[in-house]
Amino acid sequence: MIHPYVFHNESLLPIEKVRLSPGQAGLICGWGIFTTLRISRGEAFAYERHWRRLEKDAAIIRLPIPYTAAKVRVHLHEVIRANSVTEGCARIYLVYNSVGFWQSAEQRPPVDLIIYSAGLPEHREILRLALREHGRHAASPLSGVKTISWLNNVWAIAEANKEGFDEVVMLNERGEAAECTSANIFAVKEGKILTPPLNSGCLEGVTRGILLEIAPEAGLSVIERSLRPEDLYSSEEVFISSTNRNLINVGEIAGHAIPAPGPVCTRLNELFDAYVSDYVSRRLASAVK
Repeated sequence: MIHPYVFHNESLLPIEKVRLSPGQAGLICGWGIFTTLRISRGEAFAYERHWRRLEKDAAIIRLPIPYTAAKVRVHLHEVIRANSVTEGCARIYLVYNSVGFWQSAEQRPPVDLIIYSAGLPEHREILRLALREHGRHAASPLSGVKTISWLNNVWAIAEANKEGFDEVVMLNERGEAAECTSANIFAVKEGKILTPPLNSGCLEGVTRGILLEIAPEAGLSVIERSLRPEDLYSSEEVFISSTNRNLINVGEIAGHAIPAPGPVCTRLNELFDAYVSDYVSRRLASAVK
């Protein structure tokens, strides 16, 4: 559930006072980008990485960003403080308004900034995953861009939920696993951690990127490699990663049982928790100086 205070453009407002125009063409067309951040001890974890991805995605879709990273961080923390968030998550949206015919004549900025927070979503400790063909189009020029055009994802997960699944493995046009609807996917085979490469059509997840960096600390090798459904079915472990859920074990994919919980996922979760704790401690210490 979204918390009661929202930042919109230049103001922190009660949610009932926030107005989005029916002539907001970017919102109607889905021309915009967003990111979801984890809040830990009142601090926005890995903000710099999220902002870099926003800038990269903005360049791809030709969306101007009239805001600086520092300014948006200040506004994000206004939301965190107003909503008294200690542990939770937040979203930053940038919506492009100067697009298309269906615009209104009212005064509006070229890009809307929307920031809000929420609690962490509940999830099961061991997940059941469905499988969806053509869930990702790896050859698309928008492949890997985290746009607000999110129907493909929410529709896929809603259909899977009807059948008792928690998430969906999205296959690309080559029949390869790309990712889940809102998480990256990993498989463990012969002691090696495998994850789809970016050219599979997956999102360059922030948690994914951190795992690629810290796994070697535990003597674990992470390899970006194309994975087909049969590779997942025969894995020693499968787990997914996302900002607001960290790492979660997978116990089933489309009726195929996967051993869970697994020692590799458990060890990586410990490493990731330590990484988050260190980041937040350094940020809080610098804020005191």
